[in-house]
Amino acid sequence: MPIGVSHSDRETADLAFTDALTGLGNQRRFFDKVERLIGDRAEDPAPFTVGILDLDGFKPINDLFGHRAGDDILIQVAMRLRAACDGYSAVARIGADEFAFLYPLVFSEDAAAEKARMLIEILSAPYDVGERTARLSASVGCSLFHSSDDTTETLVRKAETALYHAKRSGRGRVVVYTREMEEAAKRVTRIEQALRRAVAAGDVAPHFQPIVDLNSRRTIGFEALARWTDRDLGFVSPAVFIPIAEERGIIGPLSQLVLRKAAEAARSWPKEMFLSFNLSPSQLVDQNTGLHILSILERTGFDPRRLEIEITETGLMTDPASAEKIVEDLRRVGIRVSLDDFGTGQSSLGRLREFRFDKLKIDRAFVASILEDRPSEHIIRAILAMCEGLGMDVVAEGIEMEAQAERLTQFGCAGGQGYLFGRPADAAATLGYLREAHRGGSFARAV
Repeated sequence: MPIGVSHSDRETADLAFTDALTGLGNQRRFFDKVERLIGDRAEDPAPFTVGILDLDGFKPINDLFGHRAGDDILIQVAMRLRAACDGYSAVARIGADEFAFLYPLVFSEDAAAEKARMLIEILSAPYDVGERTARLSASVGCSLFHSSDDTTETLVRKAETALYHAKRSGRGRVVVYTREMEEAAKRVTRIEQALRRAVAAGDVAPHFQPIVDLNSRRTIGFEALARWTDRDLGFVSPAVFIPIAEERGIIGPLSQLVLRKAAEAARSWPKEMFLSFNLSPSQLVDQNTGLHILSILERTGFDPRRLEIEITETGLMTDPASAEKIVEDLRRVGIRVSLDDFGTGQSSLGRLREFRFDKLKIDRAFVASILEDRPSEHIIRAILAMCEGLGMDVVAEGIEMEAQAERLTQFGCAGGQGYLFGRPADAAATLGYLREAHRGGSFARAV
């Protein structure tokens, strides 16, 4: 022990670098070890590996078994990770269910991925939780030190970027950082910043796709879909910017902007036509969502009974209790609620009993194969029979061919949506479409 440093001072210093729950090193200790290794290799920058491991689905397990059981699982995870380390390696707990590891003697991307897969395998064995057992998977992102230009912060950031890609591609995955990921991450950041500016300036607009009565082909409503063209980026697909808005916390303001513009436009439509609008999963865990929607309807003067809110099965599963309360709040004022993308999400048929939906939308994946795939045909028939029994309306999405529309009509499907009846168009074009249809005496599909 250094002269002048007491035993209690040393213990205090150790505690500052130790995770109290697991006994592993904490983030400070991990960063210190990486920085020391970088310093050791400054003259001869031989590669080494840094990794970030995140437990998949730990929060639901924590909620199911309780926080004490969750702590027990984390302690067991730490013991397994420590046992998997050799005398040269190190592991630390750097977040609630996030761990970091350092492999000084792992020199290649293939070896790093192999080591990470080994950790995932070790963590996949059952965990004892009292008299019960639980199972976990983990996702891992790795980065390699290559030159003295790499700092601890840089290596950890790259590993976190790789982890982000791993979690987006599914559970139990390993991703090793590449230069292409860095470019992709920079592009995401550019899009995020531009999207924030666009939302603040009101530059994201709704486009409207017709929903028709399949028997008469009359347009009965429109679904509002967000569209954005940036001055520098050009047209940005909603498949790109909606997930970014979700991940970066922009979806609330974005959704409110698009709903306000959509409601303002829909006031000019015939009174019997409805507006359909999508809510994201994150909005279904925000208890202010209902208040925001009602406030927008009040400000725009749009009748709540002409609004349909679409939610997905996946959105329901994020926090069923919260989603149920929001759904009931909306239905109480006359807003109709649709279950979107039915058959492709995470929920079960039991959700249709627990939640009161007014409408169900058959996912385009079934419609696309209805003409040549017998299972899809039987699934659609079963959905239609079920909805008839439950008193729910049905709309089939993704109809692109007349033969698909005819087959759905034969099966008794009342509503349809897809390119056959019209592509999404802006507010002015939609109003022109309606005037033209009205001039002809009916709300037929666009010419």
